[in-house]
Amino acid sequence: MTQRLHLVFGGELKDPATKEFRDVENIDIVGIFPNYEAAYSAWKSKAQQTVDNAHARYFIAHLHRLRDEGTAASATEELG
Repeated sequence: MTQRLHLVFGGELKDPATKEFRDVENIDIVGIFPNYEAAYSAWKSKAQQTVDNAHARYFIAHLHRLRDEGTAASATEELG
């Protein structure tokens, strides 16, 4: 069975209409979760905590979609 990891992260955006962070060094990494349901719960909690800040946004990244096992590994990845 394929593992479907999800990353929840967020922070303040320069402009609420974009997805560009104000300060990349201060991105809030909420965590990596084993399934979408757990990630959604963490995302919702953080989103509710920052509801009064129009510039704050949290996102769910589907980590399992970033890697295709059928594609050859890069030279750096081969170094292990």
